[in-house]
Amino acid sequence: MNVAQEHTRSIWMDTPVADATALDRSQTADVVVVGSGIAGLSVAYELGLRGRSVIVVDRGGIGSGMTARTTAHLASALDDLYAELIKTRSLTVAQLLYQSLAASIDRAEAIQAAEGIDCDFRRLDGYLVLAPGTHASELDDELEACARAGVPVSDCREQSPLHAKNLVRSLKFPRQGRFHPTKYLAGLARAIERRSGRLFADTCVTSVEEKKGEVLVKTASGFELHAKDVVVATNSPIVDRVTIHTKQAPYRTYVIASTLPRGTVPDALYWDTLDPYHYVRLQPLSEKQDAVIVGGEDHKSGEADDGVSRFATIESWARDRLPKMGEITHRWSGQVLEPVDYVGFIGKNPGNDHLYMVSGDSGQGITNGLVAGMMIADLITQGSSPWSEVYDPARKITVNIGEFVSENLTPLKNMAEYLSAGEIAAVERLKPGEGGLYRKGLKKIAACRDLDGVLHARSASCTHLGCVVHWNSLEQCWDCPCHGSQFAPDGTALNGPAISALSDAEDSVAEAAE
Repeated sequence: MNVAQEHTRSIWMDTPVADATALDRSQTADVVVVGSGIAGLSVAYELGLRGRSVIVVDRGGIGSGMTARTTAHLASALDDLYAELIKTRSLTVAQLLYQSLAASIDRAEAIQAAEGIDCDFRRLDGYLVLAPGTHASELDDELEACARAGVPVSDCREQSPLHAKNLVRSLKFPRQGRFHPTKYLAGLARAIERRSGRLFADTCVTSVEEKKGEVLVKTASGFELHAKDVVVATNSPIVDRVTIHTKQAPYRTYVIASTLPRGTVPDALYWDTLDPYHYVRLQPLSEKQDAVIVGGEDHKSGEADDGVSRFATIESWARDRLPKMGEITHRWSGQVLEPVDYVGFIGKNPGNDHLYMVSGDSGQGITNGLVAGMMIADLITQGSSPWSEVYDPARKITVNIGEFVSENLTPLKNMAEYLSAGEIAAVERLKPGEGGLYRKGLKKIAACRDLDGVLHARSASCTHLGCVVHWNSLEQCWDCPCHGSQFAPDGTALNGPAISALSDAEDSVAEAAE
């Protein structure tokens, strides 16, 4: 099981990626990749081209994780702004980051052409749109920063349908892109298998250990995988207990899709200057109709349970600008990991020589995954990459300390919940789809009644580092606010860093309901 078992479904989920079976015996390969989203399959594809034998495993279906919950913007513009990156890291880092992101879009374009992947790839412009209540100086600063970093951009003074009334300014970034993410992953999966790559679904990895010149991957089924190198590409990393998790924080983001007559809005990427920002793109449906995909309303994972109202807010914002929108066809949420210094983590896992990781996607998840494919393949086969220092997972956070400290207060605040009263007074009053924390003596119990009416009671302690999980009624899952773990109503782990299920509550369901 993985996040595909959460309640909402994205517009991409109707496209299967690959029909793979579970691992049924121990095997050996040059490289094992854990995770089959855009990062995992990109890494496997690039290594296959270089002649490496590759095994890919996923705890759920191939390509059914967070990549299927993205909106698939292919952007070399930085959602956290190059002006902020230069202040936080350096001008050199900004220059190299742009080069890597631009190269990732080029790479997607080349791969879909070379492999004949029909994924609706298109080059288009991106617009950073000035939003009400934000100052035009933000665009001025970003325009100057982009000029210094060599990022192509122009100052646009033409109103678009995505502007609010009386506002006309935006920054225009050329040669961005978009595609259908699960169609692209399906093409990658076919190309990997043509080169003898092996894909295994429904295979939960329980440990990864580097020793004696190889890396050993153990699975819940008892089978083992042996490799010279292992790449962990699991949204939130399952191999690092603390280090990376202090440098990033999990956020929920919300998305709606609706029909729109073609030509209503120019086919482009759009995002605005609000915090959290709105983001918009189109997806072709027919000769006369597009899907318009609109996202935003982000919040720290596990710190809000109001997804329905957030969808309503996004829809209201969109209809104010696009009154020709039809009925909403899809509503979904996803999780992004926000790095405190604005750059993802791609490279060797701190303290390891043959264990690599990909995380910290922020709003650049698709391009980061494509970068990971090129970069980790270079690190494994050549020993170096021109971008390795930019994305180095072992890098120190030396500036932006305020945000670093703020994000790391979440676990401290969360642990204090063990001393608070429960959210629900009586478990038996829970209706289908409802959940909450229940105190039984000194223990916190995560109690919920699933949509079939079955009552579940599990320990409320996340099996990663013990934070208290919170109920997410929209997705019908438990979210950990600290590091991004997610669990099904019955406690099964759906998303890392947790591997194990929430443990049985000491008190039975019947006792908790007394």
